[in-house]
Amino acid sequence: MADDTIDVTPKKPGLRQRLRNFADDYLPRGNWFRFAAVLFALYAVLVIVVGFIWSISPAPFDVKEKAAALTPAGRGEVTGAVTTATLIGVVDTLLEKPGGFLYNDRMPPGLYLDNMPHREYGVLIQSRDLGRAMREVLSRSQSQSKEDPDLAIGEPRLNFQTDSWLLPPSESEYRKGLKHFQKYLDRLVDPESPDAQFYARADNLREWLSMVNSRLGSLSQRLVASVGQRRLNTDLAGDAGATQATAAPGEMEVRTPWTEIDDVFYEARGSAWALIHFLRAAEVDFAEILEKKNARVSLQQIIRELEGTQAMVWSPFILNGTGFGLLANHSLVMASYLARANAAIIDLRDLLQQG
Repeated sequence: MADDTIDVTPKKPGLRQRLRNFADDYLPRGNWFRFAAVLFALYAVLVIVVGFIWSISPAPFDVKEKAAALTPAGRGEVTGAVTTATLIGVVDTLLEKPGGFLYNDRMPPGLYLDNMPHREYGVLIQSRDLGRAMREVLSRSQSQSKEDPDLAIGEPRLNFQTDSWLLPPSESEYRKGLKHFQKYLDRLVDPESPDAQFYARADNLREWLSMVNSRLGSLSQRLVASVGQRRLNTDLAGDAGATQATAAPGEMEVRTPWTEIDDVFYEARGSAWALIHFLRAAEVDFAEILEKKNARVSLQQIIRELEGTQAMVWSPFILNGTGFGLLANHSLVMASYLARANAAIIDLRDLLQQG
């Protein structure tokens, strides 16, 4: 006779049923996908808004006020104090602005931001050049003299790689460098520390301006290359006996990739922003030299040209129209400002060389 007994033992729920039970207990009933989508949308909006805030260019600062803030009362007018304090102020602004230093970010919104990191790079390049000039030229009376110990440590810190986000992050190295520049500034304005010096001489100023000259010339060429052009090779022009490592064509086409056009534009914009501050500081520390050479107005004209690069960009995109086309070409406009400033720097260097 068959056994008609019914097994009433409750069965263990399967994986699918357990997942459903978890969703019913801990997620909004019937709308948990919609809930997740709303959370993601709110996060995306927050990231975009923060990205806009972080992309705002930092405001300029007064170089004399910065020197007064970083030195004891009444010592901000010591020769070299304004230039040193301005370098510290520019790099500190780079690190302490909203969002901090973004070039090495690996998380949004810094990860997707593009314009501000390249602007930071332009500021950093000019700061490195001035730091090197201070270490090698401005703080030394001659080529055989001993370099300043704080500048010898601080200057390499500013040259630390820009994209390191961990072990150590770039920001920590730059801050360490600023501490040594601050120590140099403290000794510079201390009348009992004659070992720290800043020599405001015409030849020293020319040496730094030659670095600026090369940077602006390179930026101008990269900006002009946004539309592409064929150039004759003039690398060996002017010297019949000159040679080069490898052969190069007599004519070449130079064009900036379209994905890098806005990168070069904002790098130039950041470079000009830093240079405006450094030249204003030089106007203070090299005042006697500029007056003697009747060159103050020449320096002021360079600053005036560079200030034009900081005008508001009304277009949401960096346009790359042809030179005489219907659309603007922001790179060519930027290049025109830098080229005029660069030509004025060449004239200023020649003026400083005269007796």
